[in-house]
Amino acid sequence: MEVINAIGRRKAAVARIYLSEGKGKITINKRELENYFPAATLQYVVKQPLDLLGVAGNYDIKVNLDGGGVKGQAEALRLAIARALVKINADSKPALRAKGFLTRDPRVVERKKPGRPKARKRFQFSKR
Repeated sequence: MEVINAIGRRKAAVARIYLSEGKGKITINKRELENYFPAATLQYVVKQPLDLLGVAGNYDIKVNLDGGGVKGQAEALRLAIARALVKINADSKPALRAKGFLTRDPRVVERKKPGRPKARKRFQFSKR
């Protein structure tokens, strides 16, 4: 099997993955999954699409992760893995879609407006 690549985004995080046949090893920026995401909840989020289809031990995944925070990166990686699994087997798409793993979360931080302290907050109004 050749290498399948996919991309996932969430907030400011971008995950580029290269999925190939293997023993289930996930390498993120040349580090192990357990070292990159020490929190068990984030490891769980990353592995959700693999566990849903029961193929956790079948593929090695090499990941390039950039930008954002840890939660955004984990969810970007989940989306990329789900997209790669659909490229391998299109029959798995309905199951992944039902769980929401193929939906790109469009919510991003609103830009700061000029003359304001934050995006929507205003400085205190003074009548005199």
